[in-house]
Amino acid sequence: MTSKKHIERTLVIFKPDAIQRGIVGELITRFEKVGLKIVGMKMIAPTREQYFEHYENIGKMITRRGEKAFNVTLDFMMQGPVIAMVLEGVESVALVRKLVGSTEPKSSPVGTIRGDYCHMSYGHADSEEKGIPNLVHASGDVTESEQEINHWFSDSELHSYTVLHEKFTR
Repeated sequence: MTSKKHIERTLVIFKPDAIQRGIVGELITRFEKVGLKIVGMKMIAPTREQYFEHYENIGKMITRRGEKAFNVTLDFMMQGPVIAMVLEGVESVALVRKLVGSTEPKSSPVGTIRGDYCHMSYGHADSEEKGIPNLVHASGDVTESEQEINHWFSDSELHSYTVLHEKFTR
């Protein structure tokens, strides 16, 4: 029997490159096939201020990678709308990170979303001074996921319901 303490929620953002390529449905299917449940989803056009909160105040990107990388990332993210989604499941944060693959697509193993759908390297993106098209953002850890979900979703936008496979794991 699964303990409720292992049930987590995590944030996934389908970036502009995923939407522009028309592969969001395929990517959602991959999350659902492993038993993750969508408890919130919306398409939005975030402002730079929303991205600042996400990438710096929560993710500390300027601190970790510098202001130039931060600005390149924000410019990339401003290229179009995104789809924000909250997934729920057993240890979902780590599971989603495993399914998504490394932040650098070139380093992501085949079988991961980034390994199967993109190939850009940090070196190429840096030499072109552009954001790395890696399709999705996934929360890095449980604490980050809680902060990110609170940033992108209100309580009324998140839903509780039972999916069929949950009836057999309780």
